[in-house]
Amino acid sequence: MIPRYTRPEMAALWSEQTRFANWLRVELAATDVLAEAGLVPPEAAKELRQHAAFTIPRIHELESDLRHDVLAFTTCVAEHVRGAGSDAARWLHFGLTSTDVVDTAQALTLLEASASIRKGIVAFRETLKARAIEFKLTPTIGRTHGIHAEPTTFGLKLLLWYAEMGRNLKRFDLAAEDLRVGKLSGAVGTFGHLEPRHEVAILANLGLRPAEVSTQVLQRDRHAAYLATLAVICSTLDKIATEVRHLQRTEVREAEEYFSPKQKGSSAMPHKRNPITAEQISGLARVVRGNAQVGFENVALWHERDISHSSAERVVIPDSTTLTDYLLHKTDNMIAKLLVYPKRMLKNLEATGGLVFSGQLLLELSAAGLSREDAYKLVQSQAMEAWQNVDEPGSKTFRERMESDPTVTSKLTPEQIAHAFDYTRQLRNVDAIFERTFAEG
Repeated sequence: MIPRYTRPEMAALWSEQTRFANWLRVELAATDVLAEAGLVPPEAAKELRQHAAFTIPRIHELESDLRHDVLAFTTCVAEHVRGAGSDAARWLHFGLTSTDVVDTAQALTLLEASASIRKGIVAFRETLKARAIEFKLTPTIGRTHGIHAEPTTFGLKLLLWYAEMGRNLKRFDLAAEDLRVGKLSGAVGTFGHLEPRHEVAILANLGLRPAEVSTQVLQRDRHAAYLATLAVICSTLDKIATEVRHLQRTEVREAEEYFSPKQKGSSAMPHKRNPITAEQISGLARVVRGNAQVGFENVALWHERDISHSSAERVVIPDSTTLTDYLLHKTDNMIAKLLVYPKRMLKNLEATGGLVFSGQLLLELSAAGLSREDAYKLVQSQAMEAWQNVDEPGSKTFRERMESDPTVTSKLTPEQIAHAFDYTRQLRNVDAIFERTFAEG
């Protein structure tokens, strides 16, 4: 991933230095366990611990000739060991195949990447919770199909995202745990050179579990599920960003991204305050979703192993984890600093002259004795007339029409009509929704 969309912690995790360091961790952990099992001389294992090292330029130089990255790596390490006057290098990589090292080392990197992503999810949920409580009872208009529907609160919008991120956290924990596995079962997964007990011990030293069964590689359904989970997380962030983008539209203006004093919105139009962060979130979420498709394609490999997955994974796994980490941080910051305009929300809620209470009037008239069909026809007729003339000077609002309609006034008292237009009535269960959501964690 390009530096523009990469946080320093993730850049370090997916660097060549970390990749080769984790390869060496796996190699040395294997040598230590095999020394305890009597398959490697203990003194050789000790010397490998003492002298094993690598230099990235030398690995690249060797790979240009060998055309094999793991052999270039082991050759480089062996040169360092021999250069220290030890012949222990012949015990390096003993009983292993390349993918034993690569897949197990990648699991170590993903373990750290997942910890960073999980931290971001938890932090973002705390931000959503705090802001949801802040605006719990702030009335705003709910929209369906982009059209005014019924009153809701801005806090409920935030609470909805909080709950969704909770589900994302559960899904992510399962996917990350499913990838906390390694394999040291050899060229086709049969333990032709080592024993299953050796694999268990080596992986335990690395904080990993063994896959129950493998071929030369860990099966890529695990990685596909992980990438798909990252895509779902980023889709939630895209959903949030899309809502912010709508709310920031000039004609809506119920909320907007923070705009710093030195910030510029347009090179040509000095008045512009654009939702650039939200648009960036929406755009980059598409990349993560696209990468998930690559994960699905990587599941079907030939026989016990091919490398059609390998080249693609070198791109999509680092990029997806890096982008998810970045987007969590950006979305968290956007919501934490989001400018919210309750007065504008109330103005928009009231902009249609009470049309958003048509459903409540329908219920009131039905309860008062009108058939539902007649009540619906009456309310819709008045609503359509009010809507078509909403901008005409002197035209009656929907509420005024209801208050003067003889059928309505014959069925409902003025107090009942007024109660039907009271948005606090429709928001009376907001506290209960909050309590239920927070009870779920």
